[in-house]
Amino acid sequence: MERKQLTAFTFISILLLSIMLPINSSGEEVQTASAHKERETNIKSIDTSEPMQRFTYDSGYDFEYPDAVRGIYVTGNSAGGSRFEGLLDLVNTTDLNTMVIDVKEDNGNITFTPAEGSPYEDIAKNFIGDPEGMMQVLEENDIYPIARVVVFKDNVLAQERPDLSFQQNGEVWVNNKGEAFVNPFEKEVWEYNVGIAKMAAEMGFQEIQFDYVRFPEGFENRDSELEYGLGDYEDSELDNVQRRVQAVTDFVAFAREELANYDVDVAVDIFGYAATIEETPGIGQNFSKISENVDVISSMIYPSHWTSYFGIEKPDTEPYNLVNEYAQVENEVLGALEDPPVSRPWLQDFEAPWLYSGATKQYGKEEVEAQIKALYDNGIDEFLLWNAGNTYTENVDYMIGK
Repeated sequence: MERKQLTAFTFISILLLSIMLPINSSGEEVQTASAHKERETNIKSIDTSEPMQRFTYDSGYDFEYPDAVRGIYVTGNSAGGSRFEGLLDLVNTTDLNTMVIDVKEDNGNITFTPAEGSPYEDIAKNFIGDPEGMMQVLEENDIYPIARVVVFKDNVLAQERPDLSFQQNGEVWVNNKGEAFVNPFEKEVWEYNVGIAKMAAEMGFQEIQFDYVRFPEGFENRDSELEYGLGDYEDSELDNVQRRVQAVTDFVAFAREELANYDVDVAVDIFGYAATIEETPGIGQNFSKISENVDVISSMIYPSHWTSYFGIEKPDTEPYNLVNEYAQVENEVLGALEDPPVSRPWLQDFEAPWLYSGATKQYGKEEVEAQIKALYDNGIDEFLLWNAGNTYTENVDYMIGK
């Protein structure tokens, strides 16, 4: 335990110092070794007219932002396994252009082996055996790479560091799915996850997409039963709901500032219903406040994840209507912001058998296209498709109605 606490599960200042090397007194670029030794990377000076220079990290890859991101979710297993070729072919033979690839997955592991001596060696799973080779393939095929980093849902860190988690009767608390969460009030958790995001940026990913940026669902009903620290929010005069909102919002702002030197966009996945209310009472998500601190906002608007909403009794059976109604609300909320982020919702490419006692509504070409068209009809040009098993519907017209 003590050895691990000195590596993966401590404050990562050593990592931060190792990647933020200065420019020497003559103004020449200082070269740094990336996590993959064969590709050289540089830290370049910008904003030289300012008294305090800022530096930007150059991974050495040449990716261009597409006309509009149209992407799919890819697990570490798929990215590093035999399924990668099929997914590559799907993107190359359609109007898709982007892959969102797990870098830190839902259990809390990173999906590749980092450089020797990395503070994250203990949480590595070698799903992606050749990360550099994968990035080179993406570059050669003009596929825009986004790194998914799951933040506060983290069984691995929670079990190794219960003090950074939520506890009940002396044990790490888990929800009814067996999932543990770490504590958004703890800034050590922020540093831990942003350090992983910086590794992803060094690898060549052009965007960091943070997922599970929240407290556990229903937290407002159990916060008084659980044991956890409040960190710097201990003396806050805010009520419990506002304190959670502040912590989540502060993390997003912190992450964006910390990643400013890496020339990457910052995105956050957020519950779709968060756009329809002022703020979520338990999980700490305020749609507007998070949107003000990111480059991209990705609402998870899967029709299956809504109960009766927008006057639609069974949203899963009406994908166009659900997305159309949601898009109008989101446009209004983002339109009220001074500098709104890009909207890039997650769409459903899977079935939801848990909703049905009889035959399950099937999601195929018609249903996927209906969601995409609803976005386009409301002026939203970007989207991502979710299928946990990475099996996507064939023959979809991803530009339908364009």
